[in-house]
Amino acid sequence: MKKKFFILVADRNPRVREFLKREMTAEGYGVLLAKNCEEVVQRIYHDESLDLLIMDPDLPDKGALMMWEKLQARIPPIPVVIHGFLSDYSTNTEDPATIIFIEKSGNSVENIKKAVIEILENPVIQGDGPRV
Repeated sequence: MKKKFFILVADRNPRVREFLKREMTAEGYGVLLAKNCEEVVQRIYHDESLDLLIMDPDLPDKGALMMWEKLQARIPPIPVVIHGFLSDYSTNTEDPATIIFIEKSGNSVENIKKAVIEILENPVIQGDGPRV
């Protein structure tokens, strides 16, 4: 039997969160939601079943630095798909988890689905650094 993967979707926009939840649930994934950095940290440390984080890099609270530090410290590391605008994304994070950047656009959900499959079905060696 194939393992069911669980994804955390973090975005400031509730419509985007719900849209991504619908799309990823339709693909057979379990999906949890977070609206800010504090919720991301709470979820990644209190839900051992999480396999991947899809997040907008422009979350509304001021806890982004703390959130990245917590992501870096998580064992095992959690792969991250950054879903945002290139102008909002800084590649200077040294996150040990896999990071893939997907530019927000009309067809970005299909690119997210491909990235999720790539990460969850064919995991790469951790620590490869960001991929844009």
